[in-house]
Amino acid sequence: MSFFGKLFGKKEKESLDQGLQKTKEGFLSKITKAIAGKSTVDEEVLDNLEDALVSADVGIDTTVQIIERIEQRVAKDKYLNTNELNKLLQQEIEAVLVDAPENNSYNFNTQLPAKPFVILVVGVNGVGKTTTIGKLAYNFKKAGKSVLLGAADTFRAAAVDQLTIWSERVGVPIVKQAMGSDPASVAFDTVQSGLAKGAEVIIIDTAGRLHNKAHLMDELGKIRRVVQKLIPEAPHEVLLVLDGSTGQNALEQAKHFTATTDVSALAITKLDGTAKGGVVLAIANQFKIPVKFIGVGEKMEDLLVFDKHEFVDSLFKLGN
Repeated sequence: MSFFGKLFGKKEKESLDQGLQKTKEGFLSKITKAIAGKSTVDEEVLDNLEDALVSADVGIDTTVQIIERIEQRVAKDKYLNTNELNKLLQQEIEAVLVDAPENNSYNFNTQLPAKPFVILVVGVNGVGKTTTIGKLAYNFKKAGKSVLLGAADTFRAAAVDQLTIWSERVGVPIVKQAMGSDPASVAFDTVQSGLAKGAEVIIIDTAGRLHNKAHLMDELGKIRRVVQKLIPEAPHEVLLVLDGSTGQNALEQAKHFTATTDVSALAITKLDGTAKGGVVLAIANQFKIPVKFIGVGEKMEDLLVFDKHEFVDSLFKLGN
């Protein structure tokens, strides 16, 4: 926690505060209304609080869990007032967010758990997958790491073109083949090239839309198998990119992908344009998968390493 605190500078905190502005306005005004004029936490306060959480897209299951935990603490301390409730709510919201396992916890600036560190990026088209890969490449490179991209989403010409544009913009090499090539073959070439070049980070894009779930599973399974021929423990991260502005729809996508592949981390994009930032809590809690990155703006620096304490703190902080 303190380790990430050191890396979470003033600039990142400002980006986070601004990026969560819309979510914060809706969420906080509802919570303020829920506890306005109350001196103690009663049934009505808890009902209003439940409504506030659900309407911020925190989701029914996660909301119920948070409310039940608050009820238990209120029962223990009969004289809890609404000021204390705010603090309690922050603690309980933070508690539903999952931490990354110790052996796979990293930051742009830290030493990575493996070299090369292979990240397989999955997610449907339109969620900001290619942009997220570009921003990841930028931030890792800025931190002094050598990065290689692999364009294994060969079903969509635009995907390869977009990734090529990002590779040029960021100034990192890319491995690609003709449209319609075998994605697993691109993934194999990428890892082989990364090993030869001594790359520290290899980021592989995968198809966002296939004919059906079985096909998607086969494709991702095949990519995993060929990558493992070169590096048995790779990919070290399967990063699912979700669009935070789609609220419950993002939850559905997470359901679909976690059922078909071993997702180890989440990147949630477009949080700056939505009041549905509460969906971050719903997804992380329901699937017990850590959120590693969040997108809070257009700039390359606006992909932040997720810090649950800072996230909750920004959520509860009134206007800058």
